[in-house]
Amino acid sequence: MSRPRTVHDVAEHKLCTGCGVCAYLAPDEIRMVDVLDQGRRPIPITPVGGGTGGAAAALACCPGVKLEHETGAPAPGEIPELRAAWGPVRKIWEGYAADPEIRFAGSSGGVATALAAYCLEREGMTGALHIGARADVPYLNETRLSRGRDELLAAAGSRYAPASPADRLDLIESAESPCVFIGKPCDVAAVRMARRVRPALDAKVGLTIAVFCAGTPSTAGTLEMMRQLGVTDPDRAESVHYRGNGWPGLARTRTVDDPPGESRTLTYEQSWGDILQKHRQWRCYLCADHTGEFADVAVGDPWYRPTGDDPGRSLVLARTERGVRLIEAAIAAGALVLEPVAARILPASQPNLLRARGAVWGRMSTLRAAGLMTPRLRRLPMARMWFRHLSTREKLQSTVGTVRRIRRKRLREPAVLTPYRDTPYDRSVSG
Repeated sequence: MSRPRTVHDVAEHKLCTGCGVCAYLAPDEIRMVDVLDQGRRPIPITPVGGGTGGAAAALACCPGVKLEHETGAPAPGEIPELRAAWGPVRKIWEGYAADPEIRFAGSSGGVATALAAYCLEREGMTGALHIGARADVPYLNETRLSRGRDELLAAAGSRYAPASPADRLDLIESAESPCVFIGKPCDVAAVRMARRVRPALDAKVGLTIAVFCAGTPSTAGTLEMMRQLGVTDPDRAESVHYRGNGWPGLARTRTVDDPPGESRTLTYEQSWGDILQKHRQWRCYLCADHTGEFADVAVGDPWYRPTGDDPGRSLVLARTERGVRLIEAAIAAGALVLEPVAARILPASQPNLLRARGAVWGRMSTLRAAGLMTPRLRRLPMARMWFRHLSTREKLQSTVGTVRRIRRKRLREPAVLTPYRDTPYDRSVSG
């Protein structure tokens, strides 16, 4: 089984997560583009091998290649019974943003947005690096550094579309004071690895927030969702939202031709369950970290509760001492309304993730047996989940099903990285 030599090898072998950290580490050699049926991908600015070697060096920080904890044992202060399956967890709360506008706009309880706003307003942080809809193409994403509540609120809510928030870590590195980073679990893992090789970045990361993730759909998924909403010309789209305005909220879009106040909608089950999740990038099928194990704080949905008219609640995990301190400070300041919950609430809230993690072991074992490239996942236990939590049918799906996917997804063939709706490369734009 071959190993990748550069991040371009990772992308060609369909293991790229699309985080963008390579474009941050090698900005003169790499830029991120949207590939319609895959996601955000790095393409070379200079001929591969013709730069300063940054593309090869970026491999050391690529979450598509590896994810690894320094230890598999719980540290003092962590909840020991959660360590193996859920990573380091120090405290768990459930609740919501005290600001009702932020709570309503968020995909669940608005906690990520409210905590970031608190850090900017009360902790002296410069900004929050996150993603939001592109102004010119609202069904695509862009990275931006928000410097206040209103900017954060404008981008609240999940974006089930390709995004590369780590591509602009230079904005954090050059900021006047520490900043918040908000991203998917793989994005946060990339930031953690990049901090080890870039001390200037490490000094400016004030807090990392990961949002629970079940996978990133490609832009083709969004276009299919829009077609289901009756949008035949994507260029006529005025806005695209995937969740929010209640929990879990509706997928909704407006075109420039729609009457004022009118939008086209699908339920969460229709948009995610029937359409978007079928378009997830291949690397997501090999992901063992859906809950942000490398973040200071991770937030997700408390799915053990019934949804409906509830304006939204979030499950909140503090994974580091820094995370504990800032969450407790935000509660004391009145920015967050949270109550501690028992450790059992985490698996109850995400009942499918143990099986998903076990299935990854079956898929990776099959891929290795077939001589195909896989990521290196260390101290993220999977085999025991495969044996204990998967039914016989699910075990067969993870192995025999992977054999079928090798052919169906053409995993032996290099990916064709053709940019979709490309824009001029400009690192001076801050978003």
